[in-house]
Amino acid sequence: MASSRNAFSIELESKPEYQKLLDGQPQTCGMRSGRVYLEAGKSCGQHSTKDHEELLVFLAGEGVVHIGGAADLAVGRGKVAYIPPRTLHDVENTGTEPLAYIYCVAPATVE
Repeated sequence: MASSRNAFSIELESKPEYQKLLDGQPQTCGMRSGRVYLEAGKSCGQHSTKDHEELLVFLAGEGVVHIGGAADLAVGRGKVAYIPPRTLHDVENTGTEPLAYIYCVAPATVE
């Protein structure tokens, strides 16, 4: 079955700053993505996935993903974290080097 969307690739920039990768519709079926770059001691700020699920792919550094008040996940280069729909979370750089990761957020059907 052919898709009405075109396949493409995106080059990751070498600049130490946020980089938007996917914007959702009409570029994708609903997935959004970006590369986040957090300095030591910084966090992205607590937010909710709402009706989306989220995948975090860590490229460099070390940190913690705070899941609401329920859990803390140790993360860093070479790790992946999954955040389910309707989940409060925050990513914090607990290391001395920059923490870089890619997030992918997609609509989820929650039963």
